[in-house]
Formats: sequence, structure tokens, C-alpha cells
Amino acid sequence: MERTRRLIVAAASDLFLKHGFLGTNMDEIAATAEVSKQTVYSHFHNKEALFLEVVRSMTGGAGDEFQEQVADPVGDEPIEEFLLDYATQLLTIVMTPRLMQVRRLVIAEVERFPELGQALHERGPMRSINRLAVAFTRYSETGDIHVKDVRVAGSFFNWLVMGGPVNDAMLLGDGAIPTPETLQAHAKEAVRIFLAAHRVG
Repeated sequence: MERTRRLIVAAASDLFLKHGFLGTNMDEIAATAEVSKQTVYSHFHNKEALFLEVVRSMTGGAGDEFQEQVADPVGDEPIEEFLLDYATQLLTIVMTPRLMQVRRLVIAEVERFPELGQALHERGPMRSINRLAVAFTRYSETGDIHVKDVRVAGSFFNWLVMGGPVNDAMLLGDGAIPTPETLQAHAKEAVRIFLAAHRVG
């Protein structure tokens, strides 16, 4: 049962990303998943429900991977090491053609499905900002940085890291996704700028 559901979601993911919401129908999804149309409807009562599940699972999956890859700072880990690892892993996980396609799809359908934008925001940027706020609280308490508001600081660092690369890829296409070397250099510069503004001493 769960395996069938995963097959349906995987098939729908590929088709929605390729053809969009309006350009995809349940017959195609059933054929691609190699199940009956009735089976698809037994798991998802309509195309809208399946579309929402696809977007939520894809954005949530990236967030889960990031949670697993990057631990919260512990012990005496220097802030620059934590931030560089954080920024590098975030860029590596998010800056992929598939996730950029999901973002474009959500933006294209946000008027029809406003909850999609909210889901992407909550499972993506807000999840990152909340984690940064926790880390910045710790580093503020240890005297490594001084910030007036840890959530505002988290938002600034998140978009210092993600803003340029994401904007370029969204507007210019997957070919504009930077190389790993370029992303690493961008992460280092983002950390340098942030610490120049907030480091104590």
C-alpha cells in the first residue's frame, strides 16, 4: 500500500515538473506509475490533492536531508566553521535542477494553490531561519557575535547565502546553477560578510 503510494507520488512528481499542473492528467500518472486510475484515486481523491502532496514531499524531503546533514553547533565549535558548513550544505542540497523546478512550479501555481507557497516557505526558508536563530542564540550567549534579533540575523544570513544563486537559477534556468566550486566560494564570502558585521572583537 505504502509502496504503491510512493510510486504514484514519484510518477506524479516527474510529470508535474515536466508538464505543469494543467498539462498533467491522472491517466498519465496512472500509466507512468503502472497502476490503475482507480488506484490513484483511492490514494488521492483528485489531482489537486496529489499535486499538493508532490510539492510538500519534495520540499520537505530537501529540508529533512539538510536537517540530517548539518548538526546544530555543540561544544566549542568555532562559529565560522559552523556557518561555512551550514552555508555549503544548504547550497549543495537546494541548488539542484529538480528543486529549482519545484520552486518555479509553485510560483506558477501559487494563485491557484496559495497553500503551496506557504508549504514551500515553511519547509524551506523558515526551517533554515529557525535553526539559525537557535545557533545565533548560542553564539550570542558565548560572546562570539552580537545581534539584536536572532531571527532577523538568521533571515539575513539565509538570504545572503541563498538570494543570488537562487534568483539566477530561477530566472536564467538550470544552466545558471553554479558549480560546486563557485558555491563554495560564495558560501565563504557570505560567512565573511556576516561575521564582519556581527562578530564581537
